[in-house]
Amino acid sequence: MITVFGTGTGAPLDAAALEAVRAAGLVVGARRHIDAAAPPPGTARVVMGPLAPALDAIEEQLAKADGAAPGAVDGGVVVLASGDPGFFGIVRALAERFGPAALDVRPGVSSVATAFARAGLPWDDAVVVSAHGRALRTAVNVCRTHPKVAVLTGPGSGPAELGAELGRRTENRVLVVASALGDPEHERVERVTPAEAAARDWGGAVSVVLCLDEERVLAPVRTVAGPRLSPDRWALDEDEFTHRDSMITKFEVRALALARLGPRPGDLVWDIGAGSGSVAVECARFGAAVVAVEKTADGVERVRANAAAHGVDVRAVHGAAPTVLSDLSDPDAVFVGGGGRELPAIVTACARRAPRTVVVAMAAIDRVPAVRAALTGAGYACDGVLLQSSRLAPLPGEVSRLAAANPVFLVWGTRPASSLSEGVVQ
Repeated sequence: MITVFGTGTGAPLDAAALEAVRAAGLVVGARRHIDAAAPPPGTARVVMGPLAPALDAIEEQLAKADGAAPGAVDGGVVVLASGDPGFFGIVRALAERFGPAALDVRPGVSSVATAFARAGLPWDDAVVVSAHGRALRTAVNVCRTHPKVAVLTGPGSGPAELGAELGRRTENRVLVVASALGDPEHERVERVTPAEAAARDWGGAVSVVLCLDEERVLAPVRTVAGPRLSPDRWALDEDEFTHRDSMITKFEVRALALARLGPRPGDLVWDIGAGSGSVAVECARFGAAVVAVEKTADGVERVRANAAAHGVDVRAVHGAAPTVLSDLSDPDAVFVGGGGRELPAIVTACARRAPRTVVVAMAAIDRVPAVRAALTGAGYACDGVLLQSSRLAPLPGEVSRLAAANPVFLVWGTRPASSLSEGVVQ
């Protein structure tokens, strides 16, 4: 067996863990954990660094134990890990390599649970995102969208880097930086603004960072833990948004556009020519971070009002595309719902930023060839449909007729899967 002990946030190993260490043939863990456990002289030890050598050493020890003569003492493997090793921890790698049946996992209290406890908050509705060895942009986008996020940090993606990105892209966020959790002498839990976090050198003792919208940090009681990853419905009726003179993407078009955009937590979606912001709001309801670009001042206010009415965060940018796009972070998906004569140039500018998909809605058939050429020229596989719908409308005598809506062309480009890769926040 491989026995995995989670050390929690600073609690000493219990008697069972110490006994397992004494009987082990190999002890794997961070240097501080091994030193605290004090294996007997002669016990093989692997100080965790790169994961592959540690896994190889574990495999060699297991083979050695399996091949030992009957009655011989050749101990198994003990792995010492911080916090709860099954929560963004080593259990995943061990289970993939050796199978779950080979593991005996004894969890400790995770740094996330401890940080929320120090902040006096429940965390059954929190989003947890790891930026340790991963692109920071995903964590930033999740923090832009959700009111209660725990970020597991790492080199190059600590409180300073997170604060620098959030300070330029969000409002109403506070960071709770928890360092050296469980250490009675060095533990610190500090509440700072993103700008304050960006201006400091936090060293290497940060355990976890909480990103909170304090106005929405206490959600109603629910029976399912975790964030609400998808709305209860989508393609909302037009009358659920404030709009001007029916200038809004109709729900039939929105339904297919959402299916092609595929908004999800960790994504950044652009809504270009946002108008009422209906597409932006719907993408945000799926958990994506959203920037809505609108050239009219009253349109920007409508976008903000609709986002507030639906309880989501949408960053509204006042300006005309493609000019303002250079100041925005690279998107994962783009919806273009306006543009006029500038539409091909807007689509080209969006495609240059290499999102996984670009979806364009237009009423004029004359603009379809130029949009397709812009997408295919940028290396996208292109497809599209003409959407024509007729809605039931009442007539006297309790009967109905079909009222035709204006036809809309929906064209989308998708990058080949082989060309998709994680980017960085710009």
